[in-house]
Amino acid sequence: MVFLDSSTWTDRIFAGGSWVPGTGGTRKVTEPATGAVLGSIGMASAEDAAKAAETAAEAQRAWAATPHVQRAAILRKAATLWSEYADEIRWWNVREVGAVPGVAGFSLHVAEQECYEAAALPGRPYGELLPSEEPRLSMARRVPAGVVTVISPFNMPIILGIRSVAPALALGNAVILKPDPRTAVTGGVVLARIFEEAGLPPGVLQMLPGGADVGETLVTHPAVRVVSFTGSTGAGRKVGELAGKHLKRAHLELGGNSALIVLDDADVDEAAGVAAFGSFFHQGQICMTTGRHLVHERLYDDFVERLAAKAAALRVGDPARDEVALGPIIDAGQRDKIHDLVTASVAAGARVAAGAEYDRLFYSATVLADVPPTAPAVAEEIFGPVAPVVRFSDAEEAIRLATASEYGLSLGIVTRDVLKGLELADRVPTGIVHINDQTVSDEANSPFGGVAASGTGSRFGGAAANIEAFTETRWVTVRNPPPTYPF
Repeated sequence: MVFLDSSTWTDRIFAGGSWVPGTGGTRKVTEPATGAVLGSIGMASAEDAAKAAETAAEAQRAWAATPHVQRAAILRKAATLWSEYADEIRWWNVREVGAVPGVAGFSLHVAEQECYEAAALPGRPYGELLPSEEPRLSMARRVPAGVVTVISPFNMPIILGIRSVAPALALGNAVILKPDPRTAVTGGVVLARIFEEAGLPPGVLQMLPGGADVGETLVTHPAVRVVSFTGSTGAGRKVGELAGKHLKRAHLELGGNSALIVLDDADVDEAAGVAAFGSFFHQGQICMTTGRHLVHERLYDDFVERLAAKAAALRVGDPARDEVALGPIIDAGQRDKIHDLVTASVAAGARVAAGAEYDRLFYSATVLADVPPTAPAVAEEIFGPVAPVVRFSDAEEAIRLATASEYGLSLGIVTRDVLKGLELADRVPTGIVHINDQTVSDEANSPFGGVAASGTGSRFGGAAANIEAFTETRWVTVRNPPPTYPF
């Protein structure tokens, strides 16, 4: 079988260990750069989702009982497959997602590392001995949560799926993956095929693209114990509310409006260099994107000029056919949202220093100067290649501006005095801080997550976070003989 042979998955979902037609119909797989139809994916229904949850619960029991060395071996095999099938996977990431080749390659690297990191989890200590005042052995054990629902978005579908799928599987859970239907091949078919070929038992991983009814079923079904959701803050609030109503744990990694603070002692060229990457990488379609550039007034004009020059030099186009820095926005709806925020900010007093134009789904790298702190481009998550630049006069004002957002995902600070940068960072609530770098970064062994409107904390990345996210703690005592009680 060719790894991504379309005859395997066309018009199908992956349920119960087989590629079967979904009862929710089909959906065309479309290339955003050209509008070309690349294929057709099956869509699940709520009934499919309920059946998958039941099948997963049954499969999970045997999987959890599988010796840890065997689970680890399957995760290691999955890791090698990302490299073995890199060309096919990269092609889909570029065509279906609109990722430039560098972004596609980065996704493959992270996916491979996520699987290797997860492969180490089955062999880690899974509990601790506890002192007891009774004559007994007392211990706290970590046990698999059971069935985990993973709901992943369109923007970085491989990374944002595998970072939950791999550790959840490694720790003995079954997983039902619901990828965004807009990128269901890259974010769904690819992951299902990786683990199918790695030898994962049938039913332990299932892949169901679908609509809101499928998502609701995969949150509320009694067999599902944990929900791992990555997406917008608005959608995340709904998932969290629904999960809480049904007493499910929900790990939410949501939106961001991350600030880059450029202090008065920074090198302007270095600052503009990291700032451009932070705002324009993958068309700004990343939760960690640098959404606000807060620049000291002494450097402000030079920074805007140099950032605008970098933006103007970035070529935008079809990443499958041309050498470009930015590919397409995922769809017209997202493009229009970006442009509406830009035009509303200009109407509020911002000045266009570069960009603010688009051709079809290709949005130019945009720099907005003299942006009022209350303008939409500063106050809201843009999720596009737009860099609003706001000036400040001292550190206190920088902190006030940085903390004005409801989001708390990532923070970058550029300064020659790293201790000063760390001191400032302690006053801005975020889940991630990078001193002398921009806000976008991801490593499989590092904790990842935001606070406030950006999510429920670091529940991704690193052994501690993954074990906390995908296992339950069970108290176990052992004694012999049984005690005698007064009644």
